[in-house]
This record gives sequence, structure tokens and C-alpha cells, in this order.
Amino acid sequence: MQQADLFANQDEPSPEQRVKELRRQLEHHNRLYYSKATPEISDAEYDRLFRELEELERKHPELHDADSPTLRVGGEPIEGFEKVRHLVPMLSIDDVFELTPEALEKSPGTRAEKELIEFYQRVRKGLGHDDVAVTIEPKIDGVAVSLVYRNGKLDYAATRGDGTTGDDITHNVRTIRSIPMELACTKAPSIPPLLEVRGEIFMPNEAFAAMNAERDEAGLPTFANPRNATAGTLKQLDPKIVAKRPLAFLAHGIGAYEGPALETEHDFHSLLDALGIPRNQPVIDAHDLESTLDAVGQINTLRHELDYGTDGAVVKVLKRSEREKLGFTSRAPRWAAAYKFIPEQKETTLTAVTIQVGRTGVLTPVAELKPVLISGSTVSRATLHNQDEITKKDIRIGDTVLIEKAGEIIPAVVKVIRHHGHSQPFSLFDHVKGCCPSCGGPISQEEGFVAWRCTNFQCPAQAVTRISHFSSRKALDIEGVGETVAEALVRHGHCKTPLDLFELDENTLANLNLGTDEAPRRFGEKNAAKVISALEDAKNKPLHRWIYAMGIRHVGESAAKELSRLHADLNELADSPILRELLADTRIDAKKKNEKLAEYAITGDVGPAVAQSMVEFFESDAGRFALKRLGKLEINPKSGNFLPIAAKADTSKMPLAGLTFVITGTLSMDRDDMKAFIEEKGAKVSGSVSAKTSYLVAGEGGGSKRDKAETLGVNIISEDELQELIAAKSQG
Repeated sequence: MQQADLFANQDEPSPEQRVKELRRQLEHHNRLYYSKATPEISDAEYDRLFRELEELERKHPELHDADSPTLRVGGEPIEGFEKVRHLVPMLSIDDVFELTPEALEKSPGTRAEKELIEFYQRVRKGLGHDDVAVTIEPKIDGVAVSLVYRNGKLDYAATRGDGTTGDDITHNVRTIRSIPMELACTKAPSIPPLLEVRGEIFMPNEAFAAMNAERDEAGLPTFANPRNATAGTLKQLDPKIVAKRPLAFLAHGIGAYEGPALETEHDFHSLLDALGIPRNQPVIDAHDLESTLDAVGQINTLRHELDYGTDGAVVKVLKRSEREKLGFTSRAPRWAAAYKFIPEQKETTLTAVTIQVGRTGVLTPVAELKPVLISGSTVSRATLHNQDEITKKDIRIGDTVLIEKAGEIIPAVVKVIRHHGHSQPFSLFDHVKGCCPSCGGPISQEEGFVAWRCTNFQCPAQAVTRISHFSSRKALDIEGVGETVAEALVRHGHCKTPLDLFELDENTLANLNLGTDEAPRRFGEKNAAKVISALEDAKNKPLHRWIYAMGIRHVGESAAKELSRLHADLNELADSPILRELLADTRIDAKKKNEKLAEYAITGDVGPAVAQSMVEFFESDAGRFALKRLGKLEINPKSGNFLPIAAKADTSKMPLAGLTFVITGTLSMDRDDMKAFIEEKGAKVSGSVSAKTSYLVAGEGGGSKRDKAETLGVNIISEDELQELIAAKSQG
């Protein structure tokens, strides 16, 4: 019998080898998915490889690599954007416009493509021959970016800026998965020593629509179009925010370059394909004026099927030798032009306004329209966003309105063309008679917010999101209850509020159908047992986890921990004199804090907005209902960090009370674990360094936080020095 299995471990790769292999595989699959749209593996298999790499990198911090696929979720916030001088000026392209119907009426016999025809004629004159080969491709409505690769690795990424100097946005670009950090040579003879790729960062239409819907539901201002959303995102100083936005990239041009000659635009496209860099498509060839106009017409039709905003077609001379002959003006190449289409708009009648209740309780008005064909699809509804938008545009039921698709995807009411009859200004509050259309509960408009929101804790429209949040890892960590299970529980009538979870029995959970009647999917006994066990554990979770789990407006993790420090249990918090004094004190004179509040040393995490939210919640029907249910369940969460007056702290138990820490660099334990460890010792952990920071705990690296700490004179200590500090203060 063979004994090969006795020696199997001898062939296992080292952690370093396995990490390299996993990174290679993940980058390979990223290219297939984003550049070629031909994935070889399922999302689940990709996630398995990703998690394996994450675990290995956690266990072996010495194998850290900033370009690892696992780090494309954003690093630490930066202080500001550095300026980058472009290797080759990053010029814009001159626009030529499709003439409007009004302009054509004034010039009978003129073609709508008049300015494009004139551009082509200038090119012919400049080259001295009639038929000039060109390429035509969609004009992406995104943000121009330059990616500089040296020896196959991304060196930096920059915005266009003024064409000579742009902002270094490398920290944000690293989060965009369609942009390769390292080039893989699949067809080309070699990777160029220097390659500057120019292209557009944008938001795919469907992803943009989904993001705007989420912002609407959360009562946040929506973006006007994908380009505005993209530009705003790239200006963020915190890459973690950028990583949550659905950005993508497509290449369309070249800047600085060292490598084999690229004679035509097709040669450049072949290089991009070989290196796994996604590029703009379709690209149509034309050889004379009429075929150029035909190709532009094709782009105008095809653009409605593309998953990104387009507002025109870009025409480029095919041969680089001819481009060199034509040259440049002071601001743009003479061999290219962007033909801008007229935005398609249509008049129609606004027949009604309906109100949708989002999963977070926000009431969103929707215009019901007489169906009209626009931008390749029939539009019968358009978002009105909120009452302020309706009032500003004076939108009324029965009006004739002008409609267009903002960013080629979201139907929007541009303006009112005319009012009809005796139509009256629209009031959302009056329209719903002050009640939530979903549950009949009260609605309110918070000061400083434009959205109306249902405040009923039991509103079925909000149930799924509330249950999912309540059960999340950072809240009560009820393993097994994610959005799918929450949706099934609500759909089958088992839960209307998060607290209904505690009334579930194992049999009900085991037989829960997560699928449909036609394709049932049973939750099962093992999963049910896990949920019941997690619910029992949740009853004893500390107060700050319960505060966060309740999903009260303005109350995040940091605020929840500060509230927990100030109150011994939930019942004390519900009737908090501290919060009421904070509000009363603010209303009278913000500068005159009374002595009692001063000794609490309340941090900025709990200000007037948080205090107001907490007081209003516990005075509301929803808050009273929650307290009553918790009382019946005999749940009164206790504070795990109760220390209202730091000066009275028992230093043996809370040696770091009153101190503020910031963590940076690679440490011996997970960042969240280190944060929890420091907080258990009585300290506050902040995400950024300021003059109020007591200590910066720094591991390997640290970057901007270490630099800022040095500038401000903040004490920088290692993990060993942290332990020494705890020991010294415990004894003192």
C-alpha cells in the first residue's frame, strides 16, 4: 500500500508562497470579471479564495503588501491631496455640438451634424487628402484620470486638474477593482517600462440608481447624476468611503509611454487587452465622412444599452503619424473631437403623486406620468426626491412637465411647462394626512433634514432593515439572521419588529422558507439552533451594543459607547437627567455648562443632536413600546464601561480612564480587538489624531497619523509601552 499520505505536508506551500498564489489568482479573476466579462469561477468560490488570503495576511503581517486584493477596501484617511505634475500634458478634447431644432429652423438646409462635418473637413485639409480613417466610440460621462504604471505596477493615479498638474488620488483608485494594481502580460511580448493610461472613472447606471435609492431612504441628499456622484466620491479623503461607492474604470487614451511602437489606435487597444486593462467599447471604424456620420448615429442608438452615462461620441484619427502631423492647439488635439448629443427630453402629464416608504422610514414622493418614450425606454414614473424639490419646482398634480433621464438612467422632472386648471401646490404632509401610508403611524421631519420619516418602531416597511441591523455583528451579533432571513421572517408574518425575534421558537425557525412557494428553501434545524442560542447570548450583551442595535437616529458606535459610559443600564438611560440637562443647558447658553455636566467630561460623540434623538426616542410611542417589551422579556442591558466621572475611577480596573488613544500601523492583534482592549481599560479610542489625543499606539507603518502625531507633539508608543503604561497607572 502506498504511504504517500504520510508525507503530504512536505509538498504544502509556505504561507508566503500561498499568499503570492492567492493574490495572483484573485487578480487573474478580477481581470476576467472586470475587463473581459468572462468569469471562470462563481462569486462564492471567489469569496472563498478572498477569505483565505485575508486570514493568511492576518496571521502573517510581515507579508503585508499595499497592492493586495484584500486591501482594496480603503486605507486610512489622508490629510489632503498631493499635487502631481503630468508626464505629458493631459489635454481635454474640443466639443462639437449637435444643432438643436431651434437652430435648424433658423438655418434651413443645415444638417444637425454641421459642426462635426466642419471638424472632419479641417482634418482633411490638415492632412491634404479627402478620406481620413477615424475611430468612433462613446463619450463616457465620467471623471478623467491618469494611471501611471512603471514596470507593470501602478505607480500613481491623478486627476486631470488644469491639464498640467492634477491631484494624486492613488489612495482612492486602489479601491476600484476594475483597475489592475499590477499588469499581467497575456499576449504582448513584454510589459512596457512606462505606460500612462488615460480614461474615465464612472458609476455604472444600475449601481448609481441603487445608491441614490439608498440615500433617498436614509434621508440623505441624492446625487444629480452619476458624474456628480463620481466626482464627489473621488474628492473624499477617506478611502473607506470611496470603497463603498460603485466606481468603475474604462481606458480610452495614452499619455507617456516607453515600449514597442503603437502605429494606430488599434495597436493601443490590443496592448490594453493584452495587459488586462478594461477599455471603452464599442469602437467603430470609419474611412470617410459619410461612414463617420453613420458611426456617430450608431453610437447615439447603442448608448442607451450601455451601463454608463454617455452624452456624445468621440471621433479620433486612426493613425498616430497623422495625429503627429495635425498636432495640438494650446488646449486640445486637432485630431480628435467630442460630438455632443442633444439631451433627449419629452413633455408629458403628471397624473398623480404616490408616496413610497423606504426601508429606513423615509417617505419619498414619486411622480406618476402619462407614459412617454425617452432615451430608448418608456417612462411612466419619476422620483421627486422630497418636499423641498417639489416646492422649488412648483410641481402640481395635472401639470405638463418636461422629463429627461438624468445621467441616461434616472427619470427626472426637469421643470413644469404649464399648470392646468385650479391645481394647488403639493404638500406631502397633507397628502398623507400626517400618517405613514404603510402603517398609519405618525411622520416627522427632523430639524435640518428635508425628508419626512415614519417614526413607528413597528412599521412593516422598515421591519427588514431594522431586524438586519439589530442582528448585525456590531450590534447584537445574532448569527444567522441576515437580510435574507429577516425578509423571510417579515414576509411570513413571524416578525414585525426586532424584539419579535425573542418570541420565536426553534420549530418556527427550522421550517422558515427562505425561497418561494415554487422553489422552497428551508432554514433547517442546525441554523435554527444557532439563532436561538445567539438570541439567548444577546440578552446579556452590554448596553452599548443594545443602544447601537436600536438604530436610533444619529447614534453610531462611538455615541453608543459614550452613552453607556454615562449610564448604568437601559432603564437609567431612558430617563436620563444627564441628557436632559445637556439639552436644557444648550438651549439656555452653550457656554455655561453647569458643574455637574462638566465633571462628566462628555465627549463630542454625544452632543445636542444625539441627546435630542435619545430623549425623543424614549418619549415616543416606539420607545415606550420597546421598553415595555424589554420589561416583559426581563431584559435590561447593563453598561460594560460605566464610568460617568473619570476622576473617581478605580485605577486598578480602569487605568486609562480619561485618556484618548488613536491606533495606527500593523499590530500583533486585530485593530478591532486592540480598540476593545483599550476601551476595556477605560479609555476612548478615536479614529483621527488631534491635539486632544493622549497617545498614538503605533505598529509597523502608520503613515499620516504618525506624521500628524509628531507635528502635534502627541506621545507615540508601541504595544509594549502601552502595557507598561497600563501597569504603571494600575499601581498608581
